Amino acid sequence: MLRADEDIQFLLQHPEEIGQRVGFGDLGEMHGEWIREMVFGEGDYTLQAHRGSYKSSCLAVAVSLMLVLYCKQNIIFLRKTDSDVSEMLGMVSKILKSEIVKDIAKAIYKTELSITSESMTHLSTNLWTSPMGAPQLLGLGIKSSITGKHAWYVITDDICNKDDRVSRAEREKTKLQYDELQNIRNKGGRIINLGTPWHKDDVFTKMPNIHKYDCYTTGLIPEEKLQEIRESMPSFLFAANYELKHIASTDAIFTTAPMFVSNEALIRDGYAHVDAAYGGSDYTAMTCCNQTEDGTIILYGRLWHKNAGDVIDEILEEATRLQCGILYCESNGDKGFLKDTINERDDYPDVWARTYTESQNKMIKIQTYLKQAWGRIRFLTGTDREYIDQILDYTEYAEHDDAPDSAATVCRYYATYRWGSKK
Repeated sequence: MLRADEDIQFLLQHPEEIGQRVGFGDLGEMHGEWIREMVFGEGDYTLQAHRGSYKSSCLAVAVSLMLVLYCKQNIIFLRKTDSDVSEMLGMVSKILKSEIVKDIAKAIYKTELSITSESMTHLSTNLWTSPMGAPQLLGLGIKSSITGKHAWYVITDDICNKDDRVSRAEREKTKLQYDELQNIRNKGGRIINLGTPWHKDDVFTKMPNIHKYDCYTTGLIPEEKLQEIRESMPSFLFAANYELKHIASTDAIFTTAPMFVSNEALIRDGYAHVDAAYGGSDYTAMTCCNQTEDGTIILYGRLWHKNAGDVIDEILEEATRLQCGILYCESNGDKGFLKDTINERDDYPDVWARTYTESQNKMIKIQTYLKQAWGRIRFLTGTDREYIDQILDYTEYAEHDDAPDSAATVCRYYATYRWGSKK
Protein backbone atom coordinates (compact mmCIF):
# COMPACT_ATOMS: atom_id res chain seq x y z
CA MET A 1 0.00 0.00 0.00
CA LEU A 2 1.27 3.47 -0.82
CA ARG A 3 2.13 5.35 2.34
CA ALA A 4 1.82 9.00 1.35
CA ASP A 5 1.29 11.51 -1.44
CA GLU A 6 5.08 11.50 -1.83
CA ASP A 7 4.90 7.86 -2.91
CA ILE A 8 2.44 8.71 -5.65
CA GLN A 9 4.48 11.69 -6.81
CA PHE A 10 7.58 9.53 -7.00
CA LEU A 11 5.83 6.90 -9.11
CA LEU A 12 4.36 9.48 -11.46
CA GLN A 13 7.78 11.08 -11.86
CA HIS A 14 9.33 7.64 -12.45
CA PRO A 15 6.55 5.69 -14.20
CA GLU A 16 9.04 3.06 -15.36
CA GLU A 17 8.84 1.86 -11.73
CA ILE A 18 5.17 1.13 -12.27
CA GLY A 19 6.03 -0.77 -15.44
CA GLN A 20 8.60 -2.85 -13.61
CA ARG A 21 6.13 -3.71 -10.84
CA VAL A 22 3.50 -4.93 -13.31
CA GLY A 23 5.94 -7.22 -15.13
CA PHE A 24 7.86 -5.05 -17.59
CA GLY A 25 11.24 -5.53 -15.92
CA ASP A 26 13.29 -4.12 -18.81
CA LEU A 27 11.87 -0.60 -18.61
CA GLY A 28 14.43 2.04 -17.65
CA GLU A 29 14.84 5.78 -17.31
CA MET A 30 14.40 6.40 -21.06
CA HIS A 31 11.10 4.53 -20.98
CA GLY A 32 9.99 6.62 -18.03
CA GLU A 33 10.59 9.69 -20.19
CA TRP A 34 8.40 8.24 -22.95
CA ILE A 35 5.58 7.43 -20.53
CA ARG A 36 5.72 10.87 -18.90
CA GLU A 37 5.51 12.57 -22.28
CA MET A 38 2.46 10.52 -23.23
CA VAL A 39 0.70 11.07 -19.91
CA PHE A 40 1.70 14.60 -18.98
CA GLY A 41 2.92 16.17 -22.22
CA GLU A 42 1.24 19.04 -24.00
CA GLY A 43 0.30 19.13 -27.65
CA ASP A 44 0.57 16.26 -30.10
CA TYR A 45 3.46 13.82 -29.73
CA THR A 46 4.99 11.22 -32.04
CA LEU A 47 7.35 8.49 -30.83
CA GLN A 48 9.34 6.48 -33.36
CA ALA A 49 11.28 3.67 -31.70
CA HIS A 50 12.87 0.53 -33.08
CA ARG A 51 11.48 -2.97 -32.77
CA GLY A 52 12.28 -4.46 -29.39
CA SER A 53 12.45 -1.08 -27.64
CA TYR A 54 9.42 -1.82 -25.39
CA LYS A 55 7.40 1.08 -26.76
CA SER A 56 4.19 -1.00 -26.60
CA SER A 57 4.87 -1.79 -22.94
CA CYS A 58 5.35 1.93 -22.29
CA LEU A 59 2.12 2.72 -24.11
CA ALA A 60 0.19 0.18 -22.03
CA VAL A 61 1.47 1.77 -18.81
CA ALA A 62 0.71 5.26 -20.12
CA VAL A 63 -2.86 4.40 -21.17
CA SER A 64 -3.51 2.75 -17.80
CA LEU A 65 -2.34 5.84 -15.95
CA MET A 66 -4.41 8.10 -18.19
CA LEU A 67 -7.54 6.05 -17.45
CA VAL A 68 -6.94 6.63 -13.74
CA LEU A 69 -5.63 10.21 -13.72
CA TYR A 70 -7.96 11.56 -16.42
CA CYS A 71 -10.98 9.45 -15.60
CA LYS A 72 -13.43 11.96 -17.08
CA GLN A 73 -11.67 12.04 -20.46
CA ASN A 74 -12.02 9.15 -22.89
CA ILE A 75 -9.43 7.58 -25.19
CA ILE A 76 -9.68 6.15 -28.70
CA PHE A 77 -6.85 3.78 -29.54
CA LEU A 78 -6.16 2.84 -33.17
CA ARG A 79 -4.02 0.20 -34.80
CA LYS A 80 -3.82 -0.98 -38.40
CA THR A 81 -6.72 -3.44 -38.22
CA ASP A 82 -9.53 -4.21 -35.77
CA SER A 83 -7.90 -7.50 -34.79
CA ASP A 84 -4.69 -5.74 -33.75
CA VAL A 85 -6.23 -3.78 -30.88
CA SER A 86 -7.09 -6.66 -28.53
CA GLU A 87 -3.50 -7.26 -27.42
CA MET A 88 -3.09 -3.70 -26.17
CA LEU A 89 -6.45 -3.69 -24.39
CA GLY A 90 -5.50 -6.96 -22.70
CA MET A 91 -2.26 -5.41 -21.43
CA VAL A 92 -4.09 -2.35 -20.12
CA SER A 93 -6.64 -4.54 -18.35
CA LYS A 94 -3.90 -6.50 -16.61
CA ILE A 95 -2.16 -3.30 -15.45
CA LEU A 96 -5.41 -1.79 -14.11
CA LYS A 97 -5.92 -4.95 -12.03
CA SER A 98 -2.41 -4.73 -10.55
CA GLU A 99 -1.91 -3.83 -6.90
CA ILE A 100 0.26 -0.79 -7.62
CA VAL A 101 -2.28 0.90 -9.93
CA LYS A 102 -5.15 0.07 -7.59
CA ASP A 103 -3.16 1.66 -4.76
CA ILE A 104 -2.66 4.84 -6.81
CA ALA A 105 -6.37 5.04 -7.60
CA LYS A 106 -7.37 4.42 -3.99
CA ALA A 107 -4.95 7.07 -2.71
CA ILE A 108 -6.38 9.64 -5.13
CA TYR A 109 -10.11 8.81 -5.10
CA LYS A 110 -10.54 6.91 -1.80
CA THR A 111 -12.26 4.13 -3.73
CA GLU A 112 -11.36 0.69 -4.99
CA LEU A 113 -10.54 0.64 -8.72
CA SER A 114 -12.43 -1.93 -10.77
CA ILE A 115 -13.18 -2.66 -14.41
CA THR A 116 -16.91 -2.37 -15.06
CA SER A 117 -17.01 -3.20 -18.77
CA GLU A 118 -14.47 -5.03 -20.90
CA SER A 119 -14.18 -6.69 -24.31
CA MET A 120 -11.59 -7.11 -27.06
CA THR A 121 -12.37 -3.58 -28.30
CA HIS A 122 -13.41 -1.52 -25.29
CA LEU A 123 -12.83 -1.05 -21.56
CA SER A 124 -14.30 1.12 -18.80
CA THR A 125 -13.59 1.51 -15.08
CA ASN A 126 -15.78 2.48 -12.17
CA LEU A 127 -14.10 5.91 -12.23
CA TRP A 128 -15.74 6.66 -15.59
CA THR A 129 -19.19 8.10 -16.06
CA SER A 130 -20.48 9.04 -19.49
CA PRO A 131 -23.96 10.34 -20.17
CA MET A 132 -23.61 9.16 -23.76
CA GLY A 133 -22.73 5.60 -22.79
CA ALA A 134 -19.40 5.65 -24.65
CA PRO A 135 -16.59 3.44 -23.32
CA GLN A 136 -13.67 4.99 -21.47
CA LEU A 137 -11.21 3.27 -23.82
CA LEU A 138 -12.23 2.27 -27.34
CA GLY A 139 -9.98 0.30 -29.69
CA LEU A 140 -10.42 0.50 -33.45
CA GLY A 141 -8.68 -0.40 -36.68
CA ILE A 142 -7.52 2.63 -38.62
CA LYS A 143 -9.91 1.70 -41.47
CA SER A 144 -12.95 1.51 -39.17
CA SER A 145 -15.72 4.06 -39.42
CA ILE A 146 -15.04 6.85 -36.95
CA THR A 147 -17.92 9.10 -37.97
CA GLY A 148 -19.59 10.63 -34.93
CA LYS A 149 -16.92 9.46 -32.48
CA HIS A 150 -15.05 11.86 -30.24
CA ALA A 151 -12.23 11.55 -27.72
CA TRP A 152 -9.92 13.66 -25.59
CA TYR A 153 -6.99 11.42 -26.43
CA VAL A 154 -6.50 9.79 -29.82
CA ILE A 155 -3.63 7.30 -29.82
CA THR A 156 -2.27 5.56 -32.92
CA ASP A 157 0.09 2.59 -32.69
CA ASP A 158 1.70 1.07 -35.79
CA ILE A 159 -0.97 2.30 -38.18
CA CYS A 160 1.79 2.31 -40.81
CA ASN A 161 3.29 -1.07 -41.73
CA LYS A 162 4.93 -2.98 -44.58
CA ASP A 163 1.76 -2.67 -46.67
CA ASP A 164 2.34 1.09 -46.74
CA ARG A 165 5.86 0.49 -48.02
CA VAL A 166 4.82 -1.41 -51.14
CA SER A 167 1.48 0.21 -51.95
CA ARG A 168 0.98 3.87 -52.76
CA ALA A 169 -2.78 3.33 -52.51
CA GLU A 170 -2.36 1.95 -48.97
CA ARG A 171 -0.24 4.94 -47.98
CA GLU A 172 -2.84 7.34 -49.26
CA LYS A 173 -5.65 5.52 -47.43
CA THR A 174 -3.70 5.62 -44.17
CA LYS A 175 -3.02 9.33 -44.56
CA LEU A 176 -6.68 10.08 -45.32
CA GLN A 177 -7.76 8.19 -42.21
CA TYR A 178 -5.17 10.02 -40.14
CA ASP A 179 -6.54 13.34 -41.39
CA GLU A 180 -9.97 12.26 -40.12
CA LEU A 181 -8.59 11.90 -36.60
CA GLN A 182 -8.45 15.68 -36.36
CA ASN A 183 -12.26 15.64 -36.45
CA ILE A 184 -12.71 13.20 -33.56
CA ARG A 185 -10.20 14.84 -31.24
CA ASN A 186 -12.01 17.13 -28.77
CA LYS A 187 -10.91 20.74 -28.61
CA GLY A 188 -7.92 20.85 -26.30
CA GLY A 189 -7.29 17.12 -26.71
CA ARG A 190 -4.14 15.38 -27.93
CA ILE A 191 -3.10 12.97 -30.66
CA ILE A 192 -0.28 10.61 -29.67
CA ASN A 193 1.42 8.48 -32.31
CA LEU A 194 3.76 5.50 -32.00
CA GLY A 195 5.29 3.45 -34.77
CA THR A 196 7.93 2.85 -37.40
CA PRO A 197 8.41 4.66 -40.73
CA TRP A 198 8.23 2.48 -43.82
CA HIS A 199 8.30 4.87 -46.79
CA LYS A 200 9.52 8.40 -47.43
CA ASP A 201 5.94 9.43 -48.24
CA ASP A 202 4.06 7.49 -45.56
CA VAL A 203 1.71 8.83 -42.86
CA PHE A 204 4.59 10.01 -40.67
CA THR A 205 4.94 12.96 -43.03
CA LYS A 206 1.73 14.25 -41.42
CA MET A 207 2.66 13.55 -37.81
CA PRO A 208 4.13 16.40 -35.74
CA ASN A 209 6.69 16.58 -32.95
CA ILE A 210 8.57 13.39 -33.91
CA HIS A 211 11.00 11.92 -31.37
CA LYS A 212 13.24 9.22 -32.90
CA TYR A 213 15.01 6.42 -31.05
CA ASP A 214 16.83 4.03 -33.40
CA CYS A 215 18.71 0.91 -32.38
CA TYR A 216 21.93 2.88 -31.96
CA THR A 217 20.34 5.61 -29.83
CA THR A 218 18.70 3.41 -27.20
CA GLY A 219 21.60 1.02 -26.57
CA LEU A 220 19.04 -1.70 -25.80
CA ILE A 221 20.42 -4.22 -28.29
CA PRO A 222 24.10 -5.31 -27.99
CA GLU A 223 26.16 -4.99 -31.17
CA GLU A 224 26.57 -8.77 -31.39
CA LYS A 225 22.82 -9.24 -31.35
CA LEU A 226 22.33 -6.43 -33.87
CA GLN A 227 24.77 -8.23 -36.16
CA GLU A 228 22.67 -11.40 -35.94
CA ILE A 229 19.52 -9.42 -36.71
CA ARG A 230 21.17 -7.68 -39.70
CA GLU A 231 22.16 -11.01 -41.19
CA SER A 232 18.69 -12.49 -40.70
CA MET A 233 16.75 -10.11 -42.96
CA PRO A 234 17.07 -7.94 -46.09
CA SER A 235 18.74 -4.59 -45.52
CA PHE A 236 15.55 -2.59 -46.21
CA LEU A 237 13.69 -4.47 -43.47
CA PHE A 238 16.50 -3.92 -40.98
CA ALA A 239 16.61 -0.25 -41.93
CA ALA A 240 12.87 0.20 -41.39
CA ASN A 241 12.52 -1.81 -38.19
CA TYR A 242 15.73 -0.92 -36.40
CA GLU A 243 17.26 2.18 -37.99
CA LEU A 244 13.90 3.94 -38.54
CA LYS A 245 14.64 4.84 -42.12
CA HIS A 246 13.59 3.72 -45.55
CA ILE A 247 15.88 2.53 -48.32
CA ALA A 248 15.13 1.40 -51.84
CA SER A 249 14.56 -2.33 -52.26
CA THR A 250 13.54 -2.72 -55.90
CA ASP A 251 16.52 -1.04 -57.54
CA ALA A 252 18.95 -1.27 -54.63
CA ILE A 253 22.32 -2.83 -55.38
CA PHE A 254 23.18 -3.63 -51.77
CA THR A 255 20.31 -5.78 -50.52
CA THR A 256 21.98 -7.39 -47.51
CA ALA A 257 22.72 -5.49 -44.33
CA PRO A 258 26.26 -4.23 -43.64
CA MET A 259 28.42 -6.02 -41.07
CA PHE A 260 30.62 -4.39 -38.44
CA VAL A 261 33.76 -4.92 -36.37
CA SER A 262 34.91 -2.93 -33.37
CA ASN A 263 38.65 -3.74 -33.40
CA GLU A 264 40.31 -0.52 -34.54
CA ALA A 265 43.69 -2.28 -34.88
CA LEU A 266 42.40 -4.06 -38.00
CA ILE A 267 42.43 -0.84 -40.01
CA ARG A 268 45.81 0.52 -38.93
CA ASP A 269 48.62 0.71 -41.47
CA GLY A 270 46.05 0.91 -44.23
CA TYR A 271 45.13 3.61 -46.74
CA ALA A 272 42.74 6.54 -46.86
CA HIS A 273 40.77 7.96 -49.77
CA VAL A 274 38.86 11.21 -50.16
CA ASP A 275 36.09 11.87 -52.63
CA ALA A 276 36.14 15.66 -52.52
CA ALA A 277 33.23 18.03 -52.99
CA TYR A 278 33.68 21.56 -54.30
CA GLY A 279 30.37 23.38 -54.18
CA GLY A 280 26.90 22.23 -55.17
CA SER A 281 24.99 19.58 -53.23
CA ASP A 282 27.75 16.96 -53.19
CA TYR A 283 29.28 15.51 -50.04
CA THR A 284 32.92 15.02 -49.16
CA ALA A 285 33.43 11.35 -48.37
CA MET A 286 36.46 9.84 -46.66
CA THR A 287 37.22 6.13 -46.48
CA CYS A 288 39.97 4.57 -44.37
CA CYS A 289 40.65 0.98 -45.29
CA ASN A 290 42.78 -2.09 -44.82
CA GLN A 291 42.66 -5.74 -45.79
CA THR A 292 43.27 -8.61 -43.39
CA GLU A 293 45.18 -11.76 -44.23
CA ASP A 294 41.96 -13.70 -44.85
CA GLY A 295 40.80 -11.13 -47.44
CA THR A 296 38.34 -9.25 -45.25
CA ILE A 297 38.20 -5.56 -46.15
CA ILE A 298 37.88 -3.19 -43.18
CA LEU A 299 36.28 0.17 -43.97
CA TYR A 300 35.76 3.28 -41.87
CA GLY A 301 33.76 6.07 -43.48
CA ARG A 302 33.08 9.73 -42.82
CA LEU A 303 30.70 11.96 -44.73
CA TRP A 304 30.45 15.75 -44.61
CA HIS A 305 27.96 17.94 -46.47
CA LYS A 306 30.76 20.46 -46.96
CA ASN A 307 33.52 21.36 -49.38
CA ALA A 308 36.68 19.33 -48.95
CA GLY A 309 38.67 22.45 -48.08
CA ASP A 310 36.45 23.04 -45.04
CA VAL A 311 37.10 19.62 -43.49
CA ILE A 312 40.81 19.15 -44.13
CA ASP A 313 41.56 19.22 -40.39
CA GLU A 314 39.04 16.47 -39.74
CA ILE A 315 40.36 14.40 -42.64
CA LEU A 316 43.93 14.66 -41.35
CA GLU A 317 42.88 13.90 -37.78
CA GLU A 318 41.06 10.73 -38.83
CA ALA A 319 43.89 9.52 -41.06
CA THR A 320 46.38 10.13 -38.24
CA ARG A 321 44.22 8.49 -35.58
CA LEU A 322 43.72 5.35 -37.66
CA GLN A 323 47.34 5.35 -38.92
CA CYS A 324 46.28 5.40 -42.57
CA GLY A 325 49.25 7.47 -43.64
CA ILE A 326 48.79 7.49 -47.42
CA LEU A 327 45.75 9.43 -48.57
CA TYR A 328 44.61 9.21 -52.18
CA CYS A 329 42.76 12.05 -53.95
CA GLU A 330 41.35 12.12 -57.46
CA SER A 331 43.06 14.81 -59.52
CA ASN A 332 40.49 15.09 -62.33
CA GLY A 333 38.51 17.94 -60.78
CA ASP A 334 40.89 19.97 -58.64
CA LYS A 335 44.19 19.50 -60.53
CA GLY A 336 45.96 18.41 -57.36
CA PHE A 337 44.71 21.20 -55.08
CA LEU A 338 43.66 18.92 -52.22
CA LYS A 339 46.88 16.91 -52.43
CA ASP A 340 49.03 20.04 -52.32
CA THR A 341 47.05 21.54 -49.45
CA ILE A 342 47.45 18.40 -47.36
CA ASN A 343 51.13 17.97 -48.11
CA GLU A 344 51.83 21.55 -47.07
CA ARG A 345 50.55 20.82 -43.57
CA ASP A 346 53.59 20.27 -41.38
CA ASP A 347 51.43 19.65 -38.31
CA TYR A 348 50.38 16.23 -39.64
CA PRO A 349 53.72 14.68 -40.64
CA ASP A 350 52.37 11.10 -40.71
CA VAL A 351 49.90 11.72 -43.56
CA TRP A 352 50.99 12.08 -47.16
CA ALA A 353 48.59 12.71 -50.05
CA ARG A 354 48.90 11.23 -53.52
CA THR A 355 46.76 11.71 -56.61
CA TYR A 356 45.40 9.41 -59.28
CA THR A 357 43.40 10.02 -62.44
CA GLU A 358 39.94 8.48 -62.56
CA SER A 359 38.86 7.06 -65.90
CA GLN A 360 36.26 4.44 -64.96
CA ASN A 361 32.50 4.94 -65.10
CA LYS A 362 31.23 5.43 -61.55
CA MET A 363 28.27 3.03 -61.84
CA ILE A 364 30.46 0.31 -63.31
CA LYS A 365 33.09 0.83 -60.59
CA ILE A 366 30.54 0.56 -57.79
CA GLN A 367 28.86 -2.47 -59.36
CA THR A 368 32.14 -4.20 -60.11
CA TYR A 369 34.23 -3.58 -57.01
CA LEU A 370 32.06 -2.53 -54.08
CA LYS A 371 29.22 -4.91 -54.91
CA GLN A 372 31.63 -7.77 -55.55
CA ALA A 373 33.41 -7.21 -52.24
CA TRP A 374 30.28 -6.53 -50.17
CA GLY A 375 30.26 -9.93 -48.47
CA ARG A 376 33.89 -9.47 -47.37
CA ILE A 377 33.47 -5.91 -46.07
CA ARG A 378 33.27 -5.11 -42.37
CA PHE A 379 32.64 -1.51 -41.32
CA LEU A 380 34.53 -0.27 -38.30
CA THR A 381 32.18 0.75 -35.50
CA GLY A 382 31.92 4.54 -35.48
CA THR A 383 31.53 4.87 -39.24
CA ASP A 384 29.09 7.70 -40.02
CA ARG A 385 25.58 6.34 -40.38
CA GLU A 386 25.02 8.79 -43.27
CA TYR A 387 28.02 7.22 -45.04
CA ILE A 388 26.54 3.73 -44.80
CA ASP A 389 23.05 4.97 -45.62
CA GLN A 390 24.30 6.56 -48.82
CA ILE A 391 25.76 3.20 -49.86
CA LEU A 392 22.58 1.30 -49.04
CA ASP A 393 20.45 3.89 -50.84
CA TYR A 394 22.61 3.76 -53.95
CA THR A 395 20.96 3.03 -57.29
CA GLU A 396 21.82 4.10 -60.80
CA TYR A 397 19.62 7.14 -60.25
CA ALA A 398 20.68 8.02 -56.69
CA GLU A 399 20.92 11.72 -55.94
CA HIS A 400 24.15 11.29 -53.97
CA ASP A 401 26.88 8.71 -54.55
CA ASP A 402 30.00 10.12 -52.85
CA ALA A 403 30.25 7.43 -50.15
CA PRO A 404 29.77 4.42 -52.47
CA ASP A 405 32.17 6.01 -54.97
CA SER A 406 34.88 6.35 -52.31
CA ALA A 407 34.26 2.85 -50.95
CA ALA A 408 34.32 1.36 -54.45
CA THR A 409 37.60 3.11 -55.20
CA VAL A 410 39.39 1.53 -52.25
CA CYS A 411 37.85 -1.87 -53.03
CA ARG A 412 39.21 -1.54 -56.55
CA TYR A 413 42.65 -1.01 -55.05
CA TYR A 414 42.46 -4.25 -53.13
CA ALA A 415 41.21 -6.07 -56.22
CA THR A 416 43.89 -4.75 -58.60
CA TYR A 417 46.68 -3.16 -56.48
CA ARG A 418 46.33 -0.28 -58.89
CA TRP A 419 48.23 2.02 -56.50
CA GLY A 420 51.21 -0.27 -56.13
CA SER A 421 52.75 -2.15 -53.24
CA LYS A 422 51.98 -1.20 -49.64
CA LYS A 423 55.68 -1.41 -48.79
